[in-house]
Amino acid sequence: MKANIFNIQKFSIHDGPGIRTTVFFKGCQLKCIWCHNPESQNFKKEILYNKNKCTLCGNCVKTCQNNAIEINNNFLKMNMDKCTFCGDCTVCCINSARQIAGKEYTVDEVMEEVLKDRVFYKNSKGGATLSGGEPLIYAEFVEELLMKLKKENIHTAVDTCGCVDFKVLERVSRYTDLFLYDLKTMDDEKHILYTGVSNINIIDNLIKLSEIHNNINLRLPLIEGINADEDNILGILRLIKKTNIKKINLLPYHDIAMHKYEKLGREYYEYMKRPADEKLEEFKGIFEKEGYKVKIGG
Repeated sequence: MKANIFNIQKFSIHDGPGIRTTVFFKGCQLKCIWCHNPESQNFKKEILYNKNKCTLCGNCVKTCQNNAIEINNNFLKMNMDKCTFCGDCTVCCINSARQIAGKEYTVDEVMEEVLKDRVFYKNSKGGATLSGGEPLIYAEFVEELLMKLKKENIHTAVDTCGCVDFKVLERVSRYTDLFLYDLKTMDDEKHILYTGVSNINIIDNLIKLSEIHNNINLRLPLIEGINADEDNILGILRLIKKTNIKKINLLPYHDIAMHKYEKLGREYYEYMKRPADEKLEEFKGIFEKEGYKVKIGG
């Protein structure tokens, strides 16, 4: 059993308590236009190409055994139908202009990486976080990984968008110490417009998960003009009053991932903006007034 993983990030401090290792799974049902890990959305491996670093030296063209790369009119082109993701073109690139997003791991291979930093988890009360993309797409893999982590007495967290069959959440909840649950907007039409899917199942799953699990941190990405408005915040407040949620992270939009879209050859929606600090503090106050513990940022 294998899963496609695009990053195993060490010394992470924003994905749960303490120092953590965050495992990023590739593939997601949502296609959020503000996603800061666009390489996580596609289930398959991808090539990230930094044309600003490329000198068109031709090493990759010569090295590729499948003739998947060519240079025409001073522009490097890639035929993905021919690419086998062997990685030869990334190795031979003298300017590190090419990299592969995605590598297949077994559960034991992931465990080997996580256990390397066990001492840091112990000293900081940290652990391992499974993120993405959407880790719960790989339900059996994640369940087995979480079971093994718990056997090693490592704190576990799952970062999910909640767009899965509830039976999956139910299965992994037994081995999950903390859920980081992302909620984009209460407006279903906006949710479909900006993420590609409805929020009905996501909201329903959040309510049902809170009935069987008592440690859920709600994470709210906030983008000006999309969901950073009082109606949305008050709608979320009404929702979580039906749950046992006590902690909320307000995640203001940032554009630090803009370069990734260019490397993937994808359009980036530059009109998005970070909400003003005053507005973030206002939202924070709305939740705090109702007794919730709120943090701006991860």
